[in-house]
Amino acid sequence: MERSIILTNSEIQHKIRRIAFQIYENNTSEKEVIIAGIANNGFLLAKKIKTILEEISPLKVTLCEVNIDKKNPLSSGKTSLPEENYKNKSLVLIDDVLNSGTTLMYAVRHYLSVPLKQFNTAVLVDRNHKKYPVKADFKGISLSTSLQEHVAFEVKGNSFAVYLD
Repeated sequence: MERSIILTNSEIQHKIRRIAFQIYENNTSEKEVIIAGIANNGFLLAKKIKTILEEISPLKVTLCEVNIDKKNPLSSGKTSLPEENYKNKSLVLIDDVLNSGTTLMYAVRHYLSVPLKQFNTAVLVDRNHKKYPVKADFKGISLSTSLQEHVAFEVKGNSFAVYLD
């Protein structure tokens, strides 16, 4: 099967910057925002978004890594921050590709017991194949694909690319 490049590194950098601006616009009345990235690729994107948010806004940006056991997703997810660090704050949950919504749904589940001021989601690629009622508030690109196709977000050093397999 042949690979097609969907997003080049420069296109991804542009989309990450746009998502950062959207997050800032959505949080202009806040002093702090928590950027929670789902390990591994979601966390890489979260770090990039944090850097840009700190450049373009006066917001205090706190980074959090979210670990979901994909083999046992009903076990509670773990975060790199204690609950009191994001309680009653604005939080944006970030992942690379939103396919069926399973990973995002299990990550959202972790935050349901915590009172948050505002909760949003951001993804680089939204595939529109959701089996759960979860959506991306901020997205780099919406992509209609067949269920047999696979979208791959790949990282090589500091360079990113998105492929359709």
